[in-house]
Amino acid sequence: MSSDVTGVVVRLKLSLLRNGLRQSGGRRAAYVASAVLVLLFAALQLLGLIMLRGNAHADSVVVLLVAVLALGWAVMPLFFPGGDETLDPTRLVMLPLRPRPLVRALLAASLVGIGPLFTLCLFTGSVIAVARGWVAYVVGVVGVVLALLVCVALARAVAAANTRLLTSRKGRDLAVLSGLVIAVGAQVVNFGAQRLGSSGLGRLDPAADVLRWVPPASAIGAVESVSEGSYGVGVLQLVLTACALAALIAVWSRHLTRLMTSPDGSALQAVTEAAVRERTSTGLARLLPAGRTGIVMERSLRYVWRDPKTKAAWVTSLAIGLIVPLFNALQGTGSIYFACFAAGMLGIQMYNQFGQDTSAFWMVALTISSPRDAYVELRGRALALLLITLPYATLVTVLTTALLGDWPKLPEALGLSFALLGAMLATGAWTSARFPYSIPQEGYKNVAPGQTGLAWISIFGGMIAAALLCTPVIAVTIWLNVSEGGDAWGRLLLPVGAAYGATVTWLGLRLAAPRTAARLPEILTAVSKG
Repeated sequence: MSSDVTGVVVRLKLSLLRNGLRQSGGRRAAYVASAVLVLLFAALQLLGLIMLRGNAHADSVVVLLVAVLALGWAVMPLFFPGGDETLDPTRLVMLPLRPRPLVRALLAASLVGIGPLFTLCLFTGSVIAVARGWVAYVVGVVGVVLALLVCVALARAVAAANTRLLTSRKGRDLAVLSGLVIAVGAQVVNFGAQRLGSSGLGRLDPAADVLRWVPPASAIGAVESVSEGSYGVGVLQLVLTACALAALIAVWSRHLTRLMTSPDGSALQAVTEAAVRERTSTGLARLLPAGRTGIVMERSLRYVWRDPKTKAAWVTSLAIGLIVPLFNALQGTGSIYFACFAAGMLGIQMYNQFGQDTSAFWMVALTISSPRDAYVELRGRALALLLITLPYATLVTVLTTALLGDWPKLPEALGLSFALLGAMLATGAWTSARFPYSIPQEGYKNVAPGQTGLAWISIFGGMIAAALLCTPVIAVTIWLNVSEGGDAWGRLLLPVGAAYGATVTWLGLRLAAPRTAARLPEILTAVSKG
């Protein structure tokens, strides 16, 4: 009976994959392209691990690699809950299935896909990099199987423990953290690679000595132990990995049983809370200006906090805007002018302002009957963005300056940041009216099909225009840095940059307002396609 259930669930996984690819040619092309890229990267990593064979620190590298892969398997269900339809076991609640056969079936189904194949390639390369002797290779085969099963069971246990959260509307907001994790992870990897390049792989040994006893890295550590003749240590590391697998399966089975036998009261709780919650004006609303400007600002700030797509864009921009200048400063290779990256990343949020409203923009369009109405609408959106961007850009600039110790350049960097922010607000207002596009509410796409060209023109065209608008301030900054006695005048760039940015923003809003009022039907059609 168990083998029958396993076969059915595996075929179900293959059917879901096949039917998903049949939906459109674009989806098939994207899947094939991503599969080819992943497998090519896996092949290159496998080759690199094989070439690492014989290196004195190869064991530390592979142990850390396995630990990082396991961490990726653990967090992936939280950030991409829609990536695998079989991660939601509640779809099988009505079937007469016992937890133990279902666990085995789902575990087997989890081994089908590009992710497990990629992980298998890296684990195999890790064994080849450290194994010496036929006994080590036999232990390596067992270790690879155990390590792969631990990764898959870890992902399933995390998914089962958080299924109620991940399948709820509010719970899917966890996906907005994926941009933050990717941004931080990329910079951490870059920072670590540069450190290793300057100090060697020996710096990995202390961390690897600890992680070789943490499953599933302990399974690969067993291969190194057996290669050195420590058979008892190797067996102990394998047993430790097997115990971890058994514990994960037990936790997974318990959560699965609870999930499939207990009622879901989340919807009832939400309705009750919504019925008794008193709808009052927030404290922030009382601090905003009166009239339409304050209303527009409050609406824009609510989008940032509540809309998943808008929140994801802001989280990613905030993270990258802080990470890039600070990490470069920590590495000793940065410049204080890297702090302008924060203003640039947040200035992008001004682009496609009406597309962020999607089909709800028709309610805004009904309130715009003249260029004056359009100007007030755009001004409120710009002020809401400035409410976050101005203190944030200032904070990033001060932190970068503190790390570099270049305090005399702080006024110049702040003035340049404010000028860049003003230029991006101006061009963002104009491109929002001239090149609007829709943002789909479902899935992870940020542009509706057929509007990719509009998005490229709006964002990258606007960024080029903003850079050109900043040319006067950039030219003055360069002139003060190359001329004798220019440092004495550098502090004037702060008020000059702030005034220039405010003037450019005002002119941009003034020029965009008539076009916005005249193109309301076209804008409404464009942003409603998603």
